[in-house]
Amino acid sequence: MIEITPVAQGHFKKLLEPQKEGTGIRVFVINPGTPKAECGVSYCPPEAVEGSDLRLNYDGFDALIDDVSLPFLEEAFIDLVEEETGTQLTLKAPNAKMRRVKDDAPLIERVEYVIQVQVNPQLASHGGFIKLIEITDDNVAIIEFGGGCNGCSQVDLTLKEGIEKELLEEFSGELNAVRDITEHQSGDHSFYK
Repeated sequence: MIEITPVAQGHFKKLLEPQKEGTGIRVFVINPGTPKAECGVSYCPPEAVEGSDLRLNYDGFDALIDDVSLPFLEEAFIDLVEEETGTQLTLKAPNAKMRRVKDDAPLIERVEYVIQVQVNPQLASHGGFIKLIEITDDNVAIIEFGGGCNGCSQVDLTLKEGIEKELLEEFSGELNAVRDITEHQSGDHSFYK
Protein backbone atom coordinates (compact mmCIF):
# COMPACT_ATOMS: atom_id res chain seq x y z
CA MET A 1 0.00 0.00 0.00
CA ILE A 2 2.40 2.71 1.23
CA GLU A 3 6.11 2.13 1.44
CA ILE A 4 7.79 3.97 4.30
CA THR A 5 11.56 3.57 4.23
CA PRO A 6 13.31 2.42 7.43
CA VAL A 7 14.94 5.85 7.86
CA ALA A 8 11.54 7.57 7.54
CA GLN A 9 10.03 5.08 9.99
CA GLY A 10 12.78 5.97 12.49
CA HIS A 11 12.02 9.66 11.96
CA PHE A 12 8.28 9.18 12.63
CA LYS A 13 8.98 7.03 15.69
CA LYS A 14 11.23 9.77 17.12
CA LEU A 15 8.65 12.52 16.35
CA LEU A 16 5.88 10.51 18.01
CA GLU A 17 7.76 9.69 21.26
CA PRO A 18 6.78 12.91 23.09
CA GLN A 19 3.19 12.77 21.78
CA LYS A 20 0.15 11.39 23.61
CA GLU A 21 0.13 7.59 24.00
CA GLY A 22 -1.39 5.91 20.93
CA THR A 23 -0.75 8.83 18.57
CA GLY A 24 0.09 7.71 15.05
CA ILE A 25 0.52 9.44 11.75
CA ARG A 26 -2.22 10.17 9.23
CA VAL A 27 -1.34 10.04 5.54
CA PHE A 28 -3.91 11.83 3.40
CA VAL A 29 -4.71 13.43 0.05
CA ILE A 30 -6.48 16.80 -0.23
CA ASN A 31 -8.52 17.15 -3.46
CA PRO A 32 -7.82 13.52 -4.46
CA GLY A 33 -8.30 12.65 -8.11
CA THR A 34 -7.94 16.25 -9.30
CA PRO A 35 -5.04 18.23 -10.77
CA LYS A 36 -4.91 20.13 -7.44
CA ALA A 37 -4.34 16.97 -5.36
CA GLU A 38 -1.83 17.38 -2.54
CA CYS A 39 -0.54 14.73 -0.16
CA GLY A 40 0.29 15.22 3.46
CA VAL A 41 1.27 13.61 6.74
CA SER A 42 0.11 14.76 10.17
CA TYR A 43 -0.15 13.55 13.74
CA CYS A 44 -3.21 11.42 14.43
CA PRO A 45 -4.14 11.22 18.13
CA PRO A 46 -6.30 8.25 19.19
CA GLU A 47 -9.49 10.34 19.36
CA ALA A 48 -9.07 11.35 15.69
CA VAL A 49 -9.09 7.76 14.41
CA GLU A 50 -12.20 6.94 12.36
CA GLY A 51 -13.76 3.49 12.23
CA SER A 52 -13.31 3.40 8.44
CA ASP A 53 -9.56 4.25 8.58
CA LEU A 54 -7.06 1.72 7.29
CA ARG A 55 -4.44 1.10 9.98
CA LEU A 56 -0.95 0.10 8.85
CA ASN A 57 1.35 -1.15 11.60
CA TYR A 58 5.01 -0.14 11.60
CA ASP A 59 7.71 -0.63 14.21
CA GLY A 60 6.70 1.72 17.04
CA PHE A 61 3.78 3.52 15.37
CA ASP A 62 0.70 3.14 13.18
CA ALA A 63 -0.10 4.97 9.97
CA LEU A 64 -3.78 5.73 9.34
CA ILE A 65 -5.41 6.41 5.99
CA ASP A 66 -8.98 7.61 5.51
CA ASP A 67 -11.16 5.70 3.06
CA VAL A 68 -11.38 8.64 0.61
CA SER A 69 -7.58 8.99 0.33
CA LEU A 70 -6.92 5.25 0.23
CA PRO A 71 -7.25 4.52 -3.52
CA PHE A 72 -5.16 7.59 -4.36
CA LEU A 73 -2.28 6.51 -2.10
CA GLU A 74 -1.73 3.19 -3.86
CA GLU A 75 2.02 2.87 -4.59
CA ALA A 76 2.84 5.88 -2.36
CA PHE A 77 6.38 6.17 -1.05
CA ILE A 78 7.65 8.10 2.00
CA ASP A 79 11.35 8.71 2.57
CA LEU A 80 13.62 10.97 4.59
CA VAL A 81 16.22 12.57 2.32
CA GLU A 82 19.45 14.19 3.51
CA GLU A 83 20.33 17.27 1.44
CA GLU A 84 22.85 20.10 1.80
CA THR A 85 20.07 22.33 3.09
CA GLY A 86 18.99 19.76 5.68
CA THR A 87 16.75 16.76 6.08
CA GLN A 88 13.52 16.62 4.14
CA LEU A 89 10.58 14.24 4.37
CA THR A 90 9.33 13.34 0.88
CA LEU A 91 6.01 11.78 0.02
CA LYS A 92 5.50 10.60 -3.56
CA ALA A 93 2.03 9.43 -4.54
CA PRO A 94 1.84 8.79 -8.29
CA ASN A 95 -1.89 8.10 -8.11
CA ALA A 96 -2.96 11.16 -6.07
CA LYS A 97 -4.21 13.14 -9.05
CA MET A 98 -5.91 10.18 -10.67
CA ARG A 99 -6.91 6.83 -9.27
CA ARG A 100 -4.93 3.92 -10.72
CA VAL A 101 -6.93 2.10 -13.38
CA LYS A 102 -7.04 -1.66 -13.79
CA ASP A 103 -4.97 -3.34 -16.51
CA ASP A 104 -8.17 -4.53 -18.23
CA ALA A 105 -9.84 -1.08 -18.17
CA PRO A 106 -10.89 0.40 -21.54
CA LEU A 107 -7.99 1.82 -23.59
CA ILE A 108 -9.18 5.42 -23.19
CA GLU A 109 -9.05 5.13 -19.37
CA ARG A 110 -5.58 3.58 -19.40
CA VAL A 111 -4.24 6.23 -21.81
CA GLU A 112 -5.79 9.03 -19.70
CA TYR A 113 -4.13 7.56 -16.60
CA VAL A 114 -0.66 7.48 -18.24
CA ILE A 115 -1.12 11.05 -19.49
CA GLN A 116 -2.02 12.29 -15.99
CA VAL A 117 0.68 10.44 -14.03
CA GLN A 118 3.57 10.25 -16.53
CA VAL A 119 3.22 12.76 -19.37
CA ASN A 120 1.70 15.84 -17.71
CA PRO A 121 4.16 15.94 -14.80
CA GLN A 122 6.97 16.18 -17.40
CA LEU A 123 5.19 18.94 -19.33
CA ALA A 124 4.43 20.84 -16.12
CA SER A 125 8.08 21.96 -15.89
CA HIS A 126 7.36 24.10 -18.97
CA GLY A 127 3.97 25.24 -17.70
CA GLY A 128 2.12 22.93 -20.08
CA PHE A 129 -0.14 19.91 -20.18
CA ILE A 130 -2.11 17.79 -22.63
CA LYS A 131 -5.72 16.71 -22.53
CA LEU A 132 -6.98 13.49 -24.12
CA ILE A 133 -9.97 14.34 -26.31
CA GLU A 134 -10.79 10.88 -27.69
CA ILE A 135 -9.44 7.67 -29.13
CA THR A 136 -10.69 7.13 -32.66
CA ASP A 137 -12.02 3.87 -34.12
CA ASP A 138 -8.61 3.33 -35.74
CA ASN A 139 -6.88 3.71 -32.33
CA VAL A 140 -5.45 7.20 -32.73
CA ALA A 141 -5.26 9.25 -29.52
CA ILE A 142 -6.50 12.77 -30.20
CA ILE A 143 -4.92 15.25 -27.79
CA GLU A 144 -4.93 18.98 -27.18
CA PHE A 145 -2.03 20.97 -25.74
CA GLY A 146 -2.64 23.59 -23.06
CA GLY A 147 -0.77 26.06 -20.92
CA GLY A 148 2.79 26.87 -22.01
CA CYS A 149 2.69 24.13 -24.66
CA ASN A 150 0.07 26.01 -26.69
CA GLY A 151 2.05 27.96 -29.26
CA CYS A 152 5.43 26.60 -28.23
CA SER A 153 7.90 26.32 -31.12
CA GLN A 154 8.99 22.90 -29.82
CA VAL A 155 5.48 21.39 -29.76
CA ASP A 156 5.98 19.16 -32.83
CA LEU A 157 9.17 17.70 -31.36
CA THR A 158 7.47 17.24 -27.99
CA LEU A 159 4.59 15.42 -29.69
CA LYS A 160 6.59 13.10 -31.98
CA GLU A 161 9.73 12.44 -29.94
CA GLY A 162 8.18 12.59 -26.50
CA ILE A 163 4.47 12.04 -26.06
CA GLU A 164 3.73 9.85 -29.08
CA LYS A 165 6.86 7.74 -28.58
CA GLU A 166 6.03 7.20 -24.90
CA LEU A 167 2.35 6.36 -25.48
CA LEU A 168 3.00 4.03 -28.43
CA GLU A 169 5.60 2.19 -26.38
CA GLU A 170 3.28 1.97 -23.37
CA PHE A 171 0.33 0.78 -25.49
CA SER A 172 2.18 -1.24 -28.12
CA GLY A 173 -0.28 -3.09 -30.37
CA GLU A 174 -3.23 -1.04 -29.07
CA LEU A 175 -2.49 2.56 -30.01
CA ASN A 176 -1.48 3.48 -33.57
CA ALA A 177 -0.70 7.21 -33.36
CA VAL A 178 -1.15 10.42 -31.39
CA ARG A 179 -2.58 13.47 -33.16
CA ASP A 180 -2.67 17.07 -31.93
CA ILE A 181 -5.80 19.13 -32.67
CA THR A 182 -4.66 22.28 -30.84
CA GLU A 183 -5.03 25.62 -32.61
CA HIS A 184 -1.63 26.90 -31.49
CA GLN A 185 -1.30 30.59 -30.72
CA SER A 186 2.10 31.88 -29.70
CA GLY A 187 2.29 34.39 -26.92
CA ASP A 188 3.65 35.20 -23.49
CA HIS A 189 2.19 31.98 -22.07
CA SER A 190 4.51 29.80 -24.20
CA PHE A 191 7.65 28.60 -22.43
CA TYR A 192 9.74 28.74 -25.62
CA LYS A 193 9.01 31.18 -28.43
